[in-house]
Amino acid sequence: MNIAILGKGTVGSGVDQIISEQNTAFTNQLKVVSIFVRPEKVDGSPKLTADYASILNNPDIDLIVEVLGGIEPAHTMIIDALKHGKSVVTANKAVVARHIQEFTKIAAENQVKFYFESSVGGGIPWIINLERALRIDKIDSIHGIFNGTSNFILDQMTKTGAKFDEVLKEAQDLGYAEADPSADIDGYDIENKLCISTDIAYDTIVEPGDHLLKFGIRNITHNDIQYFKEHGWIVKLLGRSFLKNNRYTFVIEPTLYSPGQIEAGVHNNYNYVGLRGDTIGKLSFNGQGAGMLPTAHALVQDILDVYLKNDHLDRKFNQKLELNNETKIMDYIVRTKADLNHYLPDYELKQDGEYWFVKQINTKLIHETVQQIALTGDKPFLACINGGAENDRS
Repeated sequence: MNIAILGKGTVGSGVDQIISEQNTAFTNQLKVVSIFVRPEKVDGSPKLTADYASILNNPDIDLIVEVLGGIEPAHTMIIDALKHGKSVVTANKAVVARHIQEFTKIAAENQVKFYFESSVGGGIPWIINLERALRIDKIDSIHGIFNGTSNFILDQMTKTGAKFDEVLKEAQDLGYAEADPSADIDGYDIENKLCISTDIAYDTIVEPGDHLLKFGIRNITHNDIQYFKEHGWIVKLLGRSFLKNNRYTFVIEPTLYSPGQIEAGVHNNYNYVGLRGDTIGKLSFNGQGAGMLPTAHALVQDILDVYLKNDHLDRKFNQKLELNNETKIMDYIVRTKADLNHYLPDYELKQDGEYWFVKQINTKLIHETVQQIALTGDKPFLACINGGAENDRS
């Protein structure tokens, strides 16, 4: 099978390396014949080209690997590839989260494949196992640590006592975080990955956007970490969704776990993702959620599935569901200089300095309350206590 790669960055180089160097009976059937790069990157290598049309119009190229990132031009280039009868595999969670239904439909119309295993969880075989579970079970919950950068930051702050800014710089120096870390620390990366996961799990479309509840770790402090440790908790940034009776919850928020719980033991830049099904029960996966070779490994697995004609689960994404975060009742801690009695007069509150314990409140209301407080100039922090899909109510 002849392959073209769109992009020669970290992951694109990893795909090329695995196909070139992993001498197995499977990888030996693959060959990278073209790599699309910006014009200034063309250096005379026979593989490199800035002419995408030459790839589209080459009948010998069977499959395209898209690792450009971002929405455009990736969106247009994927559509063009599918319409030219070429299968596509991608690690681009942003474009998949927004166009999964469109890509899947166009691929089917042109009798090619569109696979995206590495868009969620990097090297973790998450999507394929979610699809396998769905062949038998109805999945009613998805939750996990979907972002390795935020997990690295929280883990290092917990282990070393370092301040947020210090650990963020370390993550940037190690290549875990971008110069603009917003996607990682504000929950947008998790949003894309949780949207893709829920799309598949519930056979619906969950569009990324401001209507989805997100509270990241930008405001966390060294004192917050110490306070949680004193109370026997470890904080993680979780993405979580629960489905019942055509209603689903969707929330991204810091969550507190006891040291013995699985989530608390996910260290460094690792990811942890899980589901719950009718017969399989709770099933979870832990591993490298990013990085050159783990992500490239997942891409090559998708390539091999296309080559070996291993079909993935067919989803129509046509279930009509209602987003309702008011059905999710949990306990929270809010750190704020504000008087929370003013904002939540009808709830049971316990104050400990700047930390407020809020009993049995719905997720939407607590997020909206903290957003109101942030508008006053305060930098509040919230965390769900021992959150998990098993605690969801409706």
